[in-house]
Amino acid sequence: MKWTELIGQEKAKQRFDFHFDAAKNGEPLPSFMLCSAKGFGKTTIGESFGLRVQKEITPDKRMLTVNAASIKNLKQFWNSLVVPVINDRNVTLLIDEASELPQDVTMFMLSMINPNENHWNSVTYDEMTVDVDMRRQSFMFSTTEPHKVFHALMDRCRRVDLEDYTYADLSKIVKRNSKTIEYQDGVLDLLSPTLRGSPRRAVSVAHDVKTYLAPLKRNIFNSIDWTKLSQKLDYLPLGVSRGELQVLRILANNRDCSLTRIAASLGKSPASVQRDVELYLQKLGFMDISTTGRNLTPAGQEYLKQMDGKVKP
Repeated sequence: MKWTELIGQEKAKQRFDFHFDAAKNGEPLPSFMLCSAKGFGKTTIGESFGLRVQKEITPDKRMLTVNAASIKNLKQFWNSLVVPVINDRNVTLLIDEASELPQDVTMFMLSMINPNENHWNSVTYDEMTVDVDMRRQSFMFSTTEPHKVFHALMDRCRRVDLEDYTYADLSKIVKRNSKTIEYQDGVLDLLSPTLRGSPRRAVSVAHDVKTYLAPLKRNIFNSIDWTKLSQKLDYLPLGVSRGELQVLRILANNRDCSLTRIAASLGKSPASVQRDVELYLQKLGFMDISTTGRNLTPAGQEYLKQMDGKVKP
């Protein structure tokens, strides 16, 4: 995707623009660490920036994305990336899910990207030395779990935290990914709050809209269509999942509820509940967590009233 086509994330793009302008005047790019929840477009933004550098500054600077989970150890990293991809080449390397980097690779990366006045580092492994020139080789990382990234690696990068997408941004993403569809009756205002702030989810729903309309042989999508599609695919208001709704019902009947009790009711581990269920409910302000336990908030009670008709005291 072209840099100019990115929707939202204006603050993050401003930071990248600042360093891009400096690079056009001969300054090396710093290493970046993109941080956000899943589906916020970290990889898309990183790749778009790398392709922009390739197009406007260094035409032969390759853009390459690698998932950290595919890097097993330092030997593999050296043989598959450092020697054939980085050594004496112009490249922008984006390592996705950086929290999953093996420890020996992380420690090696510290030497590769260490900022200094010469913008140059030399690294040695297996009796071979490779020079890393920050004007030729650029590094980006992305993570959904910044707290798991080794602190020294984080310190060597310019951290860029992505912000929430507005409903207007999400509506634009839906429209861009279903260009042949005409949205009527303010249906995008009904649709966008269910997307959980995620552009990835916006793309998925845009495809669902096209799939829904295809057998109807029309390209107009209105509020009645949205009601039908929501029922077919079980889209709940505000994008709440069935598991999250179940937690709200558990809290409605149990004051100061423990994490263990919720996990047992859902048949999940406590860690899974914390990571995959509670975060969004807290973001919506539907539940509180205190030293005494977990409780439904007034906003959570109101949501349940809409869904179930009433909430038990």
